[in-house]
Amino acid sequence: QVQLVESGGGLVQAGGSLRLSCANSGRTFSGYAMGWFRQAPGKGREFVATMSGSGDNTYYADSVKGRFTISRDNAKNTVYLQMNSLKPEDSAVYYCAAKSTHYSGTIYTRHVEFGYWGQGTQVTVSS
Repeated sequence: QVQLVESGGGLVQAGGSLRLSCANSGRTFSGYAMGWFRQAPGKGREFVATMSGSGDNTYYADSVKGRFTISRDNAKNTVYLQMNSLKPEDSAVYYCAAKSTHYSGTIYTRHVEFGYWGQGTQVTVSS
């Protein structure tokens, strides 16, 4: 089965950068749609970025467009989220997720569509 392990979170000043990693320690997720979501205290789980199973299509929430980049390294079975120009409002627990799909080019943005989740990693951005 797919087993997702996240790393790369931490404390950073506003304007700084972090790179989150999500490694699959189980079954390969080549062909899986991958997503990043975040959840701040008292808030629901928010869509951040996603990549289709083929890796050809990406989509970002308006709040992070131009600042965050999702990428995939199939050889390492790892998905990344590069976060630049971080703002205090980006502070949250960040989760990676995977969705099994037969439609390799399809974009998914709803958290309920993803069946596999990492443990989450805390990102804190100070003013």
